[in-house]
Amino acid sequence: MKLKFIGAAHEVTGSCHVLEACGRNILVDCGMEQGPDLYENQELPVSASEIDFVLLTHAHIDHSGNLPLLVKKGFKGEIVTTFATADLCSIMLRDSAHIQEFEAEWRNRKARRSGAPLYEPVYTMQDAVDTMELFAPCDYGQRITLCQGVDVRFNDVGHLLGSASIEVWITEDGETRKIVFSGDVGNINQPIIKDPSNVSEADYVVIESTYGNRIHGEGIPDYIGEFTKIVRETFAVGGNVVIPSFAVGRTQEILYFLREIKEKGLIPENPDFEVYVDSPLAIEATNVFNKNMYGCFDEEALALVKQGINPLRFPGLKLATSTEESKQINFDDRPKIIISASGMCEAGRIRHHLKHNLWRNECTILFVGYQAAGTLGRKLIEGAECVKLFGENVEVNARICSLKGISGHADKNGLLNWLSAFETPIRHVFVVHGEDQVTDEFAKTITETLGYPAFAPYSGGCVDLLKDEVISEGIRIPKKAAEKPARIRANMVFNRVVAAAKRLMEVVMKNEGLANKDLAKLESQILNLADKWDRND
Repeated sequence: MKLKFIGAAHEVTGSCHVLEACGRNILVDCGMEQGPDLYENQELPVSASEIDFVLLTHAHIDHSGNLPLLVKKGFKGEIVTTFATADLCSIMLRDSAHIQEFEAEWRNRKARRSGAPLYEPVYTMQDAVDTMELFAPCDYGQRITLCQGVDVRFNDVGHLLGSASIEVWITEDGETRKIVFSGDVGNINQPIIKDPSNVSEADYVVIESTYGNRIHGEGIPDYIGEFTKIVRETFAVGGNVVIPSFAVGRTQEILYFLREIKEKGLIPENPDFEVYVDSPLAIEATNVFNKNMYGCFDEEALALVKQGINPLRFPGLKLATSTEESKQINFDDRPKIIISASGMCEAGRIRHHLKHNLWRNECTILFVGYQAAGTLGRKLIEGAECVKLFGENVEVNARICSLKGISGHADKNGLLNWLSAFETPIRHVFVVHGEDQVTDEFAKTITETLGYPAFAPYSGGCVDLLKDEVISEGIRIPKKAAEKPARIRANMVFNRVVAAAKRLMEVVMKNEGLANKDLAKLESQILNLADKWDRND
């Protein structure tokens, strides 16, 4: 009965853990790494075809995004999760596959011109479609027997529509251990979805730590008041409010706020202002929210539904699906709100809107979610004065704001409150899904505050659940590409220059009749130069 940690170990993304028990191999999450990647992940201890089940906490790509890759490599078991998560994965995994195929097409256009090897996409649309065939959705609170000796139950954890903490009971050699995986614990008082539910018993807990060293603020944030103030100030000077937003979850929350702002007439100077949602994925996700109102929405949102009010729609809402519709948004000179993905500004249509609005003093860029270290979103929040978009330097003259307190993640106090709700002693707490130092800080906080033994494993870490014994804390292997991404990108360009220079030398030598020894000498000089480049930043 062993638990192994593979992804999101001293990192925020790529969640993946492996349970080995009762002769079965069970994955908990199978996420894709996103943004900067600090450490090299260990390989899964078994092949994809030997994995029997995947338990999925929620649909975000950093928890679900590698499922099609797992299927591509031979996984044929069941993916057990909630109904709403399965619905969201249906659109999110297809969207991810589209991105993989698009990147491969872009790379291969260059490869064909240069004669380089062709690039294979991480997975294809067909892999995503095949993955959806393996989903076995269940209801919240339903105890399920996966196989002999293993039962599971999903509980609403209030992070995203359909998100769950997962209770796992394992009985082996006459002994039972219970492990609870927190998934991403939700923030309280979020709109639309319910607050996190608690679990009362566990021998072991695997808990996230995204905000393990931060506090969102005191009391219930006045989202509507602060949001309205930012919009009114921006509209007063003729600017746009551009909101980089995660397509699933955060966009729907913003729509919920805007419906109330419109309904209450809180912007009397411009009551008919238009709101553009420029993200096909966000539009599809909103439809999934509408489908799963009952069972997932909180009392306030359901009360609106029962009155015949759709809490996610209002006059002036414009949905941009095509590329042409997206482009036309920036030809409209009227003050407006633009909501577009991705939430950390690393890809997607939001980058086009930033290019058109960042340099304008009258505009506001409003962040409404977590910005990982190294992302464009984090750089803007930290005060970057100039950024590069589509190969062009763009001055940052717009006002950069964050909607305080809005987060899908519990803060340090929220995580401790969720953990303190356990009524039985916990043998060990394992801290994952947090930035490098945060995981260790939060593990120390847990021990000091609640008295539970806690540590943050690195990838490859392994514990024996029967003996309550840490077999390995994992291996801390830095990933070069993550340590110095700018340098790696520069090296890629330089390597192309080196290859082109070598080809040019061969042509020149052929025409000039130079000897092979001259080619070897010139090649050696180029390689020495490349070595010097690699040793310096």
